This record gives sequence, C-alpha cells and structure tokens, in this order.
Amino acid sequence: MRERAIYAHCIHFDDEDRALMRSTGAAAAVSPTSNLFLGSGFFDYAGADRVGFRYGLASDVGGGTSFSPFRTMLAAYCVGREGQTKPGMSLGPQALWWQHTAGAAQALGLDGVVGNLQPGCEADFVVLNPRATPLLARKAEQAGSLDELLFSMIVLGDDRLVERTVVS
Repeated sequence: MRERAIYAHCIHFDDEDRALMRSTGAAAAVSPTSNLFLGSGFFDYAGADRVGFRYGLASDVGGGTSFSPFRTMLAAYCVGREGQTKPGMSLGPQALWWQHTAGAAQALGLDGVVGNLQPGCEADFVVLNPRATPLLARKAEQAGSLDELLFSMIVLGDDRLVERTVVS
C-alpha cells in the first residue's frame, strides 16, 4: 500500500483498515452500481469520512450496470440511504458531484491537475443542460436551491443531459 495506490470497492473494511488506507495514502475507487448489482456489500461512506481516507466514485461495468456518472451518483445515494451510514443520513447532491469529479481526482493523486475548473488545471469537461428533456426542464424550473437542481440531474440525467464535451 502506498500513495496513489487505488483499491476497488473497499466494502468489507473496519476502522483499522480505513486507518491503514489513510496512513499509507491509498484510496478507494467506489463502484456502487457494481455493489448493488452483485449484492456484494456496501461502501461505508460515514466510516471513510470519520477516519479520513480518500475515495472517489467510479464506474465498474465488469460487475456493474453503467458507465453513466448519473447512475453511479444515484447508486451511491441509494447506498447511503440504506443504513450504511447513520439511519436517515445520505450523501447530499453536492457531495456526490464532488466525489465523482474532484474527489475522484484527489483519490488518484491528481487534485490540482484535473477534476475541477480551477486556473492551471487541465480542462476536459462536459457542459450539462438541465433543461435537456421536458421533465428535467420542469424540475429545473421548480428547483428552489442548487441541491435540488443537482439532485434532479442525478435522478433524471442520462446522455441527453450532456450538451457538449470540451477536451483540452
């Protein structure tokens, strides 16, 4: 185990395992669609956050069901709602988007290089249209906060949400 080593899933961890990940600089690639599909277990987001080891959301179609970031974030939300964190708690929309972008970059040791739109970072990104479908447009119009808008895109988003891809 070492800095920038990435371990998949990490679903059967206790706090000692999490502390070892933290102390060595290793990180987890969490694939909730795979874990839900296979029934192999759930990542403990609260445990990871409590101990402080790095993780990012990932797609694993070897055992999962989709490359879609929206399906991955929705699956992570569902896992958080299923009692793997404290009852009644879940990952919020902003945390989900962060884990799938900047959190994943941080887990890979690439924070400050990719995963955000900060000056000096590489700029490969997608432009999303929250009004891409009639239902999304309706939800976007009714959104009372950024969280509501982000959550609508997680729940209802698919490839139609991507308006444009920008590379370099």
